[in-house]
Amino acid sequence: MERNRLRKTSPKRRERASPALPDLAAQRTVALLGFGTVGRAVAKILCERADAPLRLTHIYNRNVARKKQPWIPNTVIWTEDFDAILNSGADIIVELIGGLTPAEEFVRSALQAGKSVVTANKQLIARHGPDLLQLAGANNCQLEFGASVAGGVPVLPALRTGLSGDRLHGIAGILNGTCNYILSRLESDRIPFSEALEEAQARGYAEADASEDLDGGDARAKLSILALAGLHARVSPADIRARTIRAIDAVDFDYAAELGCTIRQISRADLKNTTLFAEVGPSLVLTSSPFGRVQRNLNLVLTSGQYGGDMAFLGAGAGGDPTAVAVVSDLMFVAESLSAGPRPHRPLQLVAPGISCDFETSWYLRFWVKDQPGIIASLAAILSSHQLNIDAVLQKPGFDKNALPFVITLEPCRDSQLHPALQQMSAQLFALRPCLALPILR
Repeated sequence: MERNRLRKTSPKRRERASPALPDLAAQRTVALLGFGTVGRAVAKILCERADAPLRLTHIYNRNVARKKQPWIPNTVIWTEDFDAILNSGADIIVELIGGLTPAEEFVRSALQAGKSVVTANKQLIARHGPDLLQLAGANNCQLEFGASVAGGVPVLPALRTGLSGDRLHGIAGILNGTCNYILSRLESDRIPFSEALEEAQARGYAEADASEDLDGGDARAKLSILALAGLHARVSPADIRARTIRAIDAVDFDYAAELGCTIRQISRADLKNTTLFAEVGPSLVLTSSPFGRVQRNLNLVLTSGQYGGDMAFLGAGAGGDPTAVAVVSDLMFVAESLSAGPRPHRPLQLVAPGISCDFETSWYLRFWVKDQPGIIASLAAILSSHQLNIDAVLQKPGFDKNALPFVITLEPCRDSQLHPALQQMSAQLFALRPCLALPILR
């Protein structure tokens, strides 16, 4: 009897020991738009993770014949026709084409058709995010964009869910890995700016035309998205002032070190009543601060809340694999939400604050001059005429008198108060270059 009982239960034991096959009916189907670096990495995760509640069914790309890969299951349909994606049974569409055209049209069409969308497109969300979120809500579907800022750092999901119980009033960050790589190379080896840029391009951290990174366009688009997600503020990237890092010289790191600081491209937004103070640009930060410790191409985001205080998010901000992880995480969130059933539509509550760059901070002013008597006196007179107070004057020895760099630091004042003085000082005959003015963030 005992032997018979064991023989009857043995097959059940074998069945429990066998790996469970995925329930295809329970999986949400995914169509992928774009098969570049990130798209390929997303497809790889979806194809390798059979345990995930997601199944890749369609891939859209131009010239699909050249893009096809043997590791993609033969059940996946490749197409160059977006309408084929739109009319398919795909539950979720992933937009990884980038840019505004045709990405905006594709995303709007998908949302109007009631299909949820996941995107990593920062330019699209920065410019049209509020309208697209309203469109998604009106059609009972979702729009997720966690990979559009600091791709490998889950800051946007944290802002939209994990910190939703707080009332945030400030966000600041190192949002562009290219700029941070260049500035940290200048800091570590005091190499020329052009050499650091060439190195970043050779390593794939910077495009051949790196203007969008160096001049702040990339970072201000990301800051606009952070303001949308964390401060519930509608702000166009074009309304955020962006200052270039091109004028930063290795000597600036020597002077910054004397002040206990280093230099980073900082994006910051502070919501005060009905005004959003926002800008992107190089700034002096304490070497002992979280910003001062961020090296190479990492990203860092700091948030300030009324109840929860300060929070920090650090990690790789770009790259195919980290960004793909963020995309797939958004996909899994959408899949779970779809399984939970429809939710009541709640209109998006956003404020439309006035935008200002008139921060009040201490300032670092670096001059390149042809040395002659009376330079400090002339500059001090200009500053005094604008009610600006000098904190310190720094001059390192060993430079050619025909091209002499020195620094004046100022006590806290508003940007608007300093600007006319800068124009007047840069127009002096002894000035070889315009004065470089950097805020000192302590």
